[in-house]
Amino acid sequence: MVDFEKNGGLVPVIVQDIDTNEVLMLAYMNKEALELTKKTGLAHFFSRSRNKIWQKGESSGNIQEVKDILVDCDNDTILLKVKQKGVACHTGRKSCFFTKLDTNEVILDKEKEIEYNFIDKLYHTLLDRKNADPKTSYVSSLYNKGENSLLKKIAEEAAEFCFAVKDNNKNEIIYEAADLAFHTLIALAYKNIHPEAILEELKRREGISGIEEKKSRKDK
Repeated sequence: MVDFEKNGGLVPVIVQDIDTNEVLMLAYMNKEALELTKKTGLAHFFSRSRNKIWQKGESSGNIQEVKDILVDCDNDTILLKVKQKGVACHTGRKSCFFTKLDTNEVILDKEKEIEYNFIDKLYHTLLDRKNADPKTSYVSSLYNKGENSLLKKIAEEAAEFCFAVKDNNKNEIIYEAADLAFHTLIALAYKNIHPEAILEELKRREGISGIEEKKSRKDK
């Protein structure tokens, strides 16, 4: 019996190559993800950044065929032994564990380039910039300045977008909207929230009156 209640409904999942015993990745499951994994024989996880269940390899094709499922002595961590199709990491490497902590040395080369949609690719790039040099990376420099500076920048971009709309200049509207969207994505990455979570929220609101939706938030 897996104790999902101990950690708010989620448990960490270690994924291990059944042939080599190499640790490939760490993810999280809720009860539904575990049931889907057992039912299909394919690894399913719960994405905290997207707030939804996802099947490993559903877009990249790098699926994980589950050969065994083990639980630790405290019943709050799962070990999946899998047959990995392709690579496990979104960077195109076999394992997600490829960087030495002390030296930042990359010890695994990319085995393939994985195709993601543009927003997903941009989001992961923004996450990677958290570890970049702020002297050479604009995004890293924003992270390095702290939350207040980042939020101030978003407010500035929102104002510039409003002015562009007011001026009725199509090219400027597009340009400033892109700036606003980009800096908003930086803030989402800063908080480890995948942009898809925003799309899911918009889908949830489909068919719901905006007035009723706002009223329901006030009533909570």
